[in-house]
Formats: sequence, structure tokens, C-alpha cells
Amino acid sequence: MIAGKACGMSSARARNSHRPVSGGKRPDSQRKADPVTGTIYVLNGPNLNLLGKRQPEIYGHETLADVETACLSQAESYGLGVRFLQSNAEHQLIDWIHEAREDGAAIVINPGAFTHTSIAILDALNTFEGPVMEVHISNVHKREEFRRHSYVSLRADGVIAGCGTQGYLLAIDRVARLVAATN
Repeated sequence: MIAGKACGMSSARARNSHRPVSGGKRPDSQRKADPVTGTIYVLNGPNLNLLGKRQPEIYGHETLADVETACLSQAESYGLGVRFLQSNAEHQLIDWIHEAREDGAAIVINPGAFTHTSIAILDALNTFEGPVMEVHISNVHKREEFRRHSYVSLRADGVIAGCGTQGYLLAIDRVARLVAATN
């Protein structure tokens, strides 16, 4: 798990992590020789539509639109597309996971509060054969006890917590590598 200070960024830098460094191009040593193909489903659960407005001292000042722009750019650098979605409804997230079974190469999911409660989302994720990364903007392990349990982690290939919105970009990096390894 990547958490908190292990991300190597100050909170101010993490808030601005979606801004590309040196023109947004990866050094040749990091760029993949053959682009990966497919679509990453980036799924966002309840209250993430309020990102940037709700508890910015915990979740930062970036909006979900900022995160979407950063994810699109990051995935494009690997030759991947993104389907970026948010819902406050559990059934809608499950429907998108089912859709990803047919159309998705990977899933990056920030299930919000459903992390701690939804066996239904876990069951849906268990039907998906590609890589799954779980993302939390805050370090859930430094917060209330109930936030330390995740049903989604039982399926996820990795968990990134406490890296701010940079966690989404780290997750895209990881799933791109996992997808490339299976092609």
C-alpha cells in the first residue's frame, strides 16, 4: 500500500500533482515502447462530486473535473483511454463494473464510503477479470476506525491511500503496467 508521506510529496505539491512536469512528457526511460490499448474505467463513489468543496482540509482543493483531466492525460501517455464516472448510487457503480467486463482493460475505483459497506460492489468486482486498483485521497488508516476496513481491498490488485489526487495517477501507472504484462 502506498500511503501518506510515502508518496514523497508535500500536501501543496500533491494538490497540484495533476499539472504536467516538463510539458507532460515522460522521459524516454519511462515511456513504453509499444502503447497499451484499452479503456480504464475510473469509478468514483458517493460525495466525490463535491471534491474541492467538501472538507478541502482532508480531500484538497482539486475538483473531480481536475482529476478527470489528469487521468485522461496520464492514460493517453500509455495509449489507453479513460471512461471517468461518478455516482452516489451503489447500483450505478455496479452497472459500470459490469460494463467494464465487456469494454474495460482495467478499473481504478475510489468507492468512497461504499468501501466500508458494500459487499455488492466487491461481488461485482470479483466478476471483472482485469486489474483493479483501489484509490483513497486521504489516508484512511489515520482516520476513524470504521474507515480502516475495505471490502474492495479483498479484490483489488493494489491500494493507494493518502496520496491526494495523485493517487489516481499512480493507479493508472500501475494498471497500465499490469495490462501491458498481459498483452
